[in-house]
Amino acid sequence: MSRVALVTGGSRGIGAAISKKLKADGYTVAATYAGNDEAAAAFTDETGIKTYKWNVADYDSSKDGIAQVEADLGPIEVVVANAGITRDAPFHKMTPEQWHQVIDTNLTGVFNTIHPIWPGMRERKFGRIVVISSINGQKGQFAQVNYAATKAGDLGIVKSLAQEGARANITANAICPGYIGTDMVMAVPEKVRESIIAQIPAGRLGEPEEIARAVSFLVADDAGFINGSTISANGAQFFV
Repeated sequence: MSRVALVTGGSRGIGAAISKKLKADGYTVAATYAGNDEAAAAFTDETGIKTYKWNVADYDSSKDGIAQVEADLGPIEVVVANAGITRDAPFHKMTPEQWHQVIDTNLTGVFNTIHPIWPGMRERKFGRIVVISSINGQKGQFAQVNYAATKAGDLGIVKSLAQEGARANITANAICPGYIGTDMVMAVPEKVRESIIAQIPAGRLGEPEEIARAVSFLVADDAGFINGSTISANGAQFFV
């Protein structure tokens, strides 16, 4: 029987590429989404991957949704915490609502996704967790105090979970994508996009499929000694 993998935010962008890659690798994949029913239905029609709707910022919704996935597909052994949002503003203009929306989804949402699954992983003595962080969690970013804080926090989560789960053959790792050619990035004005690419030594945006390949590597059964690590996939866009 194939392992069951849960990908939050798994029907669009980087998450969709991860879901497709894991299915191609032989996993039984469940992808979550927050609100776009039409896009989720189209994704399922295209890929055959089941989609589930819940808000990762709400613990009870996450717990109930995870229970439904496991009832439908079996125990979840692979988790990719990918769901995230932005609410950008310079710090002096950032509202408490913008702060809490991003914290609740990008940081607390990671807790809400992993926490209900963790006991089963410990009991079965196997688990693979990947959290999709960001280059901006490593270097910071203008007008993204909230987002950068969550993505830096994700790195602390995986390093701590790695230490707690290692003896039970549970790994927790992070991937920090640089600028990837998702719909969100491609929607910015062309001049802005050109200025972003000018900062990337590779001279291009990354592809969602390149992040998916990194996830595939980290969740493999034989990747058990790679734990608490961060893979930076940013086209050599290094920083001090």
